[in-house]
Amino acid sequence: MRLLVMVKTYLIQSLHSALKRLDYTETSVQITPAKNPKFGDLSTNIAFSLSKQVGIKPIEVAIQIQSHLKPNPEIIREVTVTEPGFINFHINKIYYQKLPVSILNAGNKFGRGKTGIGKTANVEFVSANPTGPLTVGHGRQAVFGDTVASILAWHGYDVTREYYYNNAGRQMRILGASVEARYFQELGKSVLLPKDGYKGNYLIDIAKIIRKEHGDKLQESDPIFLQETENNIFNIIKSTLGKIGVQHDYFSNEKTFYDNGSIDELMSSLKDKKLIYEAGGATWFKTTALGKKQDRVLIKSTGEPTYRLPDMAYHQDKMKRGFDLIIDVFGADHVDTYPDVLACLKALDFDTDKIKILIHQFVTLIKGGKIVKMSTREGQFITLEHLINEVGSDVVRYFFIMRGMNSHLNFDMDMAKDQSDQNPVYYLQYAHARISNIIKNGKSLGYELSESFYPELLSHNSEIDLLKKLDQFPMIMDTALELLEPQGIANYLQSLASAFHKFYVDCRVITKDKKISQARLALISATQVVLRNGLNILGITAPKRM
Repeated sequence: MRLLVMVKTYLIQSLHSALKRLDYTETSVQITPAKNPKFGDLSTNIAFSLSKQVGIKPIEVAIQIQSHLKPNPEIIREVTVTEPGFINFHINKIYYQKLPVSILNAGNKFGRGKTGIGKTANVEFVSANPTGPLTVGHGRQAVFGDTVASILAWHGYDVTREYYYNNAGRQMRILGASVEARYFQELGKSVLLPKDGYKGNYLIDIAKIIRKEHGDKLQESDPIFLQETENNIFNIIKSTLGKIGVQHDYFSNEKTFYDNGSIDELMSSLKDKKLIYEAGGATWFKTTALGKKQDRVLIKSTGEPTYRLPDMAYHQDKMKRGFDLIIDVFGADHVDTYPDVLACLKALDFDTDKIKILIHQFVTLIKGGKIVKMSTREGQFITLEHLINEVGSDVVRYFFIMRGMNSHLNFDMDMAKDQSDQNPVYYLQYAHARISNIIKNGKSLGYELSESFYPELLSHNSEIDLLKKLDQFPMIMDTALELLEPQGIANYLQSLASAFHKFYVDCRVITKDKKISQARLALISATQVVLRNGLNILGITAPKRM
């Protein structure tokens, strides 16, 4: 059982017993980590809610409760009260001293949750249309979505990583026409790019591939132009994602839902519910009947569908596949679309409570202190692959999740390439590598890790602080699942590495005292396990040397 969970359970029972002895009304008891370590390890504000019932100050209630608490001194060494009425609990350090054994025995299972056991989850992310190489914005979504999927898997979910893309409509026709123009230019013909056409040099490369595979005899509007372009770009996308360790289990595309009749079926269902009407030559979704401020166009007067229509059909398909949890990872440009998709599903009697929408903000590249300006349509942008090649996969993954999804991300390329403590990735990986080196040196001197070490020897303040930090990992992972936010894991690993580095300065591991050395070897080995578990969840390597 997790240490803090066990201690919390014990304290809640102890508090209920004290309240009973005081004849206080039974009430909910919340135990949380103390905000300031000097006041203890855990704290409760129960005195505040009780003070309203009995009409006396919280501090007086807290003192009353304190006097009726009889905690086991082997668990709680001290109970204190602080203004204006907090009750604080100081955990006996022997509990922390036993932690390395628990961590080492659990290994890569330490901190794992059971919430998702027997449940399925679908995480859709990236979902970039095959119109060009992935941008850094797509990169943030890729890493974020992949890490969320890993968090779910860590807690027992059977996770399907899914990629959905739009491969029909106007933008794809423009893409095909852009490659067609480049093809004929390769043949020496004077052909202009279409209006609003794609201008990236990658299309010239694709045109050369098409010419090599199909010769010089292709005619205008040949479907091969679009087919080959889509295939080539998608191969580029998959290759780039592979370089940062992202692999999808399932692919869906817009065209499929037109071809298999899903969109016609959806429209028919909405008509049956009188949620579709015609006006101004367009087909409208009557979202005002579902509590929205305005209706939405599903099919334009030109006959061109909006994104909403295939997205609705796609999500209906996902719901029918029977997942217990569905997560959509979108960029900020989708903020106006998804509420209508959810409204449609709810109107069709699907349980939308199982769908979670995660919106991440944009990415700005900073190089040499200046913003790198980018335009996908103009072909002026730094691709995700270029970024990976320049700073490395581990750095790319960490930098994309070290800020919360609701925050705009400034990706500092100069910091990303820095090989010092100023680079948070280097700082983390160096901690793991340093531990490996200490263990290796210990073995060379005959200091093997022993299961029979003396945990009570871990009594230095820096040792206890490191133990306390290790004990937080399961709670960090619980919070990551609750919020579906990887940033907390990244922040925690930084604080763990900091606690280790401070311990390393204050406490020499390999000493002439074999007993102390073995105890500290156990402590740093446990630290390495937690660092490695956290890094693995984030998709970052845990090197043994640097």
